[in-house]
Amino acid sequence: MIKRIFYGWWIVLACFFIGLYVGGVVFYGFTAFFEPIREEFGWNYTQISFAASLRGLEMGFIAPFVGFFVDRFGSRKLIFYGIITVGLGLISLSFTQSLAMFYGSFLLVAFGAGGCTVVVTMSVVANWFHRKVGIALGVMASGVGASGFFVPLIVWLIDVYGWRTTLIALGLGMWVLGIPLCFVIRNRPEQYGYLPDGESSVNPIPKLEIQGREVGIGIKEALKTRSFLYLCTTEAIRMMAVAAVIIHVMPYLSSVGVPRATAGIVAGAIPLFSIIGRFGFGWLGDVFDKKYVMVWALFLMGLGMLAFCYVQVTGVVFLFLLVFAPGYGGAMVIRGSILREYFGRDSFGKMIGILMGFGSIGGIIGPTLAGWVFDTLGSYNIVWLVFCGIIGLAIWLMLRIR
Repeated sequence: MIKRIFYGWWIVLACFFIGLYVGGVVFYGFTAFFEPIREEFGWNYTQISFAASLRGLEMGFIAPFVGFFVDRFGSRKLIFYGIITVGLGLISLSFTQSLAMFYGSFLLVAFGAGGCTVVVTMSVVANWFHRKVGIALGVMASGVGASGFFVPLIVWLIDVYGWRTTLIALGLGMWVLGIPLCFVIRNRPEQYGYLPDGESSVNPIPKLEIQGREVGIGIKEALKTRSFLYLCTTEAIRMMAVAAVIIHVMPYLSSVGVPRATAGIVAGAIPLFSIIGRFGFGWLGDVFDKKYVMVWALFLMGLGMLAFCYVQVTGVVFLFLLVFAPGYGGAMVIRGSILREYFGRDSFGKMIGILMGFGSIGGIIGPTLAGWVFDTLGSYNIVWLVFCGIIGLAIWLMLRIR
């Protein structure tokens, strides 16, 4: 008799494809629009990259509230409305005629992305898994990693059809792919006669009993611990570096003489190479102490940032991809596993929302600082070295978590 696949894996698969599309279009794909928009409007790098920072600001403000609504009402409705809003924002962005409209459309995209990305998808997967949470989160997060193939595709679409038509197509695609997937989502396994990881329970478990299982500590208690603060600060540092690299990778490579088509391939390769870390570190987190697994992921990120300063040297760009991308992908997965292990799942949505809020602060500072440094000094190298140094601080903080 063929054993039935645990429904939690179908939820992981749905979240994989949602992350694949949203990550490719909203997060990684923006770097491909950088140069065409700058050429049409004459805006500088700081002004354009600030749009990504506004996206981070919006997501930073809404992430804690999204976490609250996930814990209170479940994930499906949030994902549905998020998908609708992202599509509207992308289509609105295609009609940009001013900097204010550009920023406003990005805020709309960010508001929608906050409802259908990491806070929501990580929360629902953490509800369905316990012993296998590391590998489950790794598979889910690999969707965002696989979204790297969107970047060369978006570059081609822009070159052939223009950036405005490309944005309309991407907005419509968000609805066509995302709306059916959101109906796969279910909030908790106990409501359907399961326990986390697929352990069987004959009948649906009463709500009162569900609330009594794996309670962990509440959000108020977590906020009083140094470990939670250290984890939040580490996330802010991690996102500062990651957002700056992702947003500025194509303009940076162009500034050191790399052709636009090649730069697009490198930009797309970053999330693809990160899949190694998402799977690998997810598995390592289920086997070894998650804190030290995170330290190694951060170390690889720091080493990659150092290599990023010298990408014009033959072969160094491959070294950058080989160490930075798996490190950043692994750190992304392990943060949720650490949160789940240290604080439980009862308030996981609220806590991952607050964690993402701190990350968004870093995501605001990183791209804006990198753009300002280039506009001021004509080079990105100093900011890459600064990020390399502060990743060392993040490693020190992780080692102090108890």
